[in-house]
Amino acid sequence: MSDDDLIIRTARSEDERELAVLNHAAWSVRSDVSPRPPVEDPLFDERRTPGQFLLAVLDGRIVGYVRQVPPTPLASNRHVRQIQGLAVDGTVRGRGIGRRLVEAACEAARAEGARRMTLRVLGWNAPARRLYEGCGFVVEGSLAEEFLIDGQYVDDIWMARRLAG
Repeated sequence: MSDDDLIIRTARSEDERELAVLNHAAWSVRSDVSPRPPVEDPLFDERRTPGQFLLAVLDGRIVGYVRQVPPTPLASNRHVRQIQGLAVDGTVRGRGIGRRLVEAACEAARAEGARRMTLRVLGWNAPARRLYEGCGFVVEGSLAEEFLIDGQYVDDIWMARRLAG
């Protein structure tokens, strides 16, 4: 895949169905704390709007997304954005799409004036942790055994990256 093949763009309301299918297919016990979303459930609502999602489009097909939002509604926290969702279609994993999405989310946040990007990742999700570390994120803390998933206690790892000097 060359850089010219992949388009990163903001989601639009008409992307909802295709995005919901991807979200359902990409769900994994390794990365999600909530039950698998039914494919017919709407993805967009008053809290999750199309403008929060950046999409990776390859050959006219949505193959990935990242969602970044302010972590709180507080004015004192407006300089921070948080990644609250990242998915890449299994058929195109390993081609750098996740990295491109994370970098695009950081650039969009920086353009909005954000100074920090944060995220949470499950301790047992080593591939995601490697991706984030490769994008410059560092572990800032963890909550031991924060989740009980599939009969196992799993740590909640907090990571962050500085966006501005």
